[in-house]
Formats: sequence, C-alpha cells, structure tokens
Amino acid sequence: MQQLLEDMKKKQFRQVYLLYGQEAYLKNQYRDKLKEALVQDGDTMNFTVFKGKNINPGEIIDLAETMPFLAERRVILIEDSGFFKKGGEQLADYLKEPASTVCILFTESEVDKRNRLFKAVKDNGCAVEFATQDETTLKRWILGRVKKENKAISSSGLDFFLQKTGSDMENISREMEKLFCYTLKKDTITEADIEAVCTHQVTSQIFDMVEAIAMGRQQQALKLYYDLLALKEPAMRILFLIGRQFNLLLQVKELKAKGYDNRKIGEKTGLHSFIAGKYVSQAARFRKEELREALEACVSTDEAVKSGRLNDTMGVELLIVRYSSGGRTPGRA
Repeated sequence: MQQLLEDMKKKQFRQVYLLYGQEAYLKNQYRDKLKEALVQDGDTMNFTVFKGKNINPGEIIDLAETMPFLAERRVILIEDSGFFKKGGEQLADYLKEPASTVCILFTESEVDKRNRLFKAVKDNGCAVEFATQDETTLKRWILGRVKKENKAISSSGLDFFLQKTGSDMENISREMEKLFCYTLKKDTITEADIEAVCTHQVTSQIFDMVEAIAMGRQQQALKLYYDLLALKEPAMRILFLIGRQFNLLLQVKELKAKGYDNRKIGEKTGLHSFIAGKYVSQAARFRKEELREALEACVSTDEAVKSGRLNDTMGVELLIVRYSSGGRTPGRA
C-alpha cells in the first residue's frame, strides 16, 4: 500500500498493477485512488473496464496496443477475471513488453502466486495484497473515525462493536455511519447505542445459536434459526456455517488442550484475539467427541438434502433439536 501511495505522490506509475485479497473495502479504495490519479476526470475515451470471467485476452491486448486519444496513457481496469488462476498466459507474455502508453490495473479476490500472470505482474509492475486487517489495525482505524466525529468509545464498547460487526471493513464502515447518526447529539458511544442500531452479523448469530445448543436452550437455538430464515438466509448456508462453527470449536479445543493461550489460538485459527476467548469458553461446553459427531452430522445432513432424502429447512432444524436436547453433559475430553 505504501508503494501505491508513493507512485501516486510522485506521479511515476508502473504499467501494470494487481490489487488482490479478501479485504474489499481497502482494495476498492486504492483502486479508485489509482484510477483518479491515472485518468483525467471525465475521460471515457482512454479508460475501459472489463469485469468477470470469459474476458478475451486478445481484446485486452488489442486495446492496450491502441494509442490513447489526446492523453498520456490508456488505462484498462480488469476486475475478477480469474486470470490469476488460469487463462492468463497470453497476458503474461504480453506484459514482458507492453505498449509504453498503457497501464493495466487488475483487481482480484483470489490469486495463485505460482501463476505465470502473477509472476509477470511482480516482475514488471506492482502486486499488492489486501488481507483481512488484524485487530490492532481495525481498532486504530475505528478510533480514528470516532475521533473525527468528536466522539469517544470505551475499550469494552469497541470490543462489543467488533463482535457485532465482524472484521469486514466495508460492513464496519456502514455500521459506524449508523452509529454516528444515532448518537448525533451525544459525545460518547455506549454499548446500549451499539445494541440499538448495529446489525448482528450472520456469523455472530450462528455463534449465539451454537452457544444456545451447548447450553441446552433448545427454544432459543430454534428462534435464532427461524430469525435467520426470516432474513432470507438459505438453510444450506446456515448448515454450512454451523458446520464451520463446530469445526472451529474442535480446533480451538485441541489447541487449548496443547496449552496454547488465546492469542496463539487466534493466530492459528484465524480468529481475532477479541473473539478467541469466547470460542475457548464455548468449546469448553462440548466434549471433543461431541464436536466430531456434530461435524459428521452436518455432513450427513448435507448429503441427505442433496440426495433428496430430506428437506433442507427440516434437516437443519432436526440437527439443532438433536444437539440442543438438554440431555448432553459438557465435558473436558
């Protein structure tokens, strides 16, 4: 990111850029900054966008070889092409000696770093990864925005906010805007404010559902499930997320048994440290065998639904009922 800022500051641009990774908010911000720096405002003659799969590499190369019209350069933006997984060989060859008047900007969610096109971009341009930001960075960013609004938030309030929103910066930004509007006449953002206006993310509701299952609170677990269905969340996606939750809990339980602390557990599982402790507590409510059985039950339910032997909504409901029956006894093993 620092390299991108330096290029824009000096106005010394490379001929190819690749912005990739799962953090869409930051990636899109830098894409737009690069576009503004590279393309004169309102110039539609020399700026072209290609989106999605099935893009013809030959068409891109022909356009790249076309002289810009009354401008210094021609800029080509290519988004989510999949060329960094397969099909980008022709472009990789072209980037060895591209036209001096073209700048190609790729944005991708996933790349294979062994891919020829990825290596060509690294050799002839600049590739920047936008990964999910760590807890410290997220908190610093949020506090910066809160300060700009002349407001304050406590450390516990900040943790509560992140538990609600998750780590996606685009979602965090939306939820902050809602908070700022709600607390327009207040100097301090409280947990009550966050509870009042911030949307509980699906993954957080899945966590609460599994917590209710672990505690034998069947009615609460089912209510959370019905709430997700009411929000038009597909039953099979809910099943996938329940399975993912049980898998995470099994990993957490095994790491805890090896003596790892919450910070290390967070690093190894990809959980932010502010949430890892909650997973440790939840995992303690299950025996290891139960978590393995629950994972197998998720797979069996998925197979039964896909083979037509079971309705998807009913299948997930039966799974929840089975593991929240209240007959289970939490253990350490």
